[in-house]
Amino acid sequence: MRNVYLSEQPLEEARQEYLAFLAREGALAPGPPEEIPVIEAAGRVTAAPVFAAVSSPHYHAAAMDGLAVRARDTFGATEISPLTLRVPDQARVVDTGDPLPEGTDAVIMIEDVHWTAEDAFEITSAAFPWQHVRVIGEDLVATEMIVPANHVVRPVDIGGLLAGGVTRLQVHPRPRVAFIPTGTEVVEPGGPLRPGDIVEYNSRVLGALVQEWGADFMRHDIVPDDYGRLRAALEQAVGTADVVVINAGASAGREDFSAALIGELGRVVTHGVAIKPGKPVILGLIQGKPVFGIPGYPVSAVLNAELFLRPVIYARLGRVVPPRRRVSALLSRRVVSPMGVDEFVRVKLGRVGDKIVCTPLGRGAGLILTLIRADGLLVVPRFNEGFEAGEMVEVELLRPLSEIDETAVVIGSHDIALDMLANHLKVKYPGAGLSSAHVGSLGGLLALRRGEAHLAGTHLLDEATGEYNISYIQKHLPGRGVVLLNLAYREQGFIVAPGNPSRISSFEDLARGGVRFVNRQRGAGTRVLLDYHLRLAGIGPEQVDGYGREEYTHMAVAAAVASGTADCGLGIRAAASALGLGFVPVAEERYDLCILKEYWDKPLVRRLLEVIRDPGFQAAVQALGGYDLRDCGRIMWEQE
Repeated sequence: MRNVYLSEQPLEEARQEYLAFLAREGALAPGPPEEIPVIEAAGRVTAAPVFAAVSSPHYHAAAMDGLAVRARDTFGATEISPLTLRVPDQARVVDTGDPLPEGTDAVIMIEDVHWTAEDAFEITSAAFPWQHVRVIGEDLVATEMIVPANHVVRPVDIGGLLAGGVTRLQVHPRPRVAFIPTGTEVVEPGGPLRPGDIVEYNSRVLGALVQEWGADFMRHDIVPDDYGRLRAALEQAVGTADVVVINAGASAGREDFSAALIGELGRVVTHGVAIKPGKPVILGLIQGKPVFGIPGYPVSAVLNAELFLRPVIYARLGRVVPPRRRVSALLSRRVVSPMGVDEFVRVKLGRVGDKIVCTPLGRGAGLILTLIRADGLLVVPRFNEGFEAGEMVEVELLRPLSEIDETAVVIGSHDIALDMLANHLKVKYPGAGLSSAHVGSLGGLLALRRGEAHLAGTHLLDEATGEYNISYIQKHLPGRGVVLLNLAYREQGFIVAPGNPSRISSFEDLARGGVRFVNRQRGAGTRVLLDYHLRLAGIGPEQVDGYGREEYTHMAVAAAVASGTADCGLGIRAAASALGLGFVPVAEERYDLCILKEYWDKPLVRRLLEVIRDPGFQAAVQALGGYDLRDCGRIMWEQE
């Protein structure tokens, strides 16, 4: 029987209702406390307040190297009339930490005495009672509370506990979270892959997350799409774990069994929450234990875990989820979102001038690279159709703001060399970063005009002059000071399947029947080059099958050819080489970085320039294939 959504609640309503239900069922209460050694307690959460067993210090201790005295014996000492004291009758020599000799109540620092004989010294000022003395209990008094219940033990807490004579303490047990990966098509990492196989890595991602959140992780073997086997795995997990997560099978397909099984063995509280991605999430309970069904796409899985699983783990540890820091950012590209759902969009961030610029990443639920590259999370509320480019939006930070402040923002044409540049920059300057957004050469120049980037990658050919970039900069950035710096010359050509089975050799072949093309987006320099040659050949866009199919990077074009969904695309040789594809050269083009002069002398750009001119970086780019670096790092043109 096909599953159907039991509900599609708003996010906050669904989350609050589920947590309230779990609380009523006792499923959020921490388990029985466990006792562990204090020296192993870092990161654990106390189950009860901890009180000092002894005072610290537990004796009157000298706080300085010097002479222990009775304060009253020093009265009357002045610079005009020094006072002489004798050892050991009136003073005792002590070192820092020594017990204060009986009958003394002050310490005179060794620097403040003048020895007049082996057993006599002068002082020029009187000591006051308990001067330079650590009295009993100065730090901790026996029975004083050191840390409260539900406190995450820090390294400094360990020191305080040991100082207070505490060597063992009660902590909340780590919740045991069982993860069941499912799917007939899912395979373990590292083995040979056949068409249709999907590498199972979600369990490793979520396993690391739940451990970071303070829980223990238990992974079940992959379970195929079989109702009986999945039921057995679920019953076993519920019997051994505190929380269970079933990954995949959460939707309403013919082999999506999670909702039916959770309902059969327990109760489904919610199936379907109005969020994107991750809408088909299942929130349930079996034998008093929270059970989740989450989609198989990685972005959906991680988001569901953060929104619903994390609060449960924290509650069972006596904690609340700390809010992420939020910043206001200027949106560099329009974001359109469907009404009725809260959409979570991962973004790149960088500080340009006095504002933080936010660039949306790909929004597919299966794009794990967006999880890796994201600096922040933009939430589009469910009654909002999106945001316009240039609008100020609120972003949750996924990285420290200090890292974002040290990030150079390049918006424009895509090139694989930029990825190499980002890596070499990070190696040479670990605190620095490079944020690269691919909107095409023209889009990059327009971003500079709007003040949304420090530099732009561009390779726009002027058909009239044969010159690259200059006329476009003059047109779109009039009066702006810029430096045009060469990064590379690169081969552009047709990316084709190995052996070129479609026999693509010229632009005329794109109009031949049966040839499927994949294009770049409007404003891309590669698109400009294509349109130029199509006009020379007298070919209209409507004659090219696939002219309207757009990708934003050379690697995306190469991937389309490698997957067999296209026969060819226009791109750089390095992208074809990376995927083992064929390549038919068409032209050499110049790829430059257009840098705003206001940032030219700033560390963000000077670091980039240093790396660009580094032989190690240039050798790495050369090894990609299809590049000529004869002018790499050279200023090609300036505009005041």
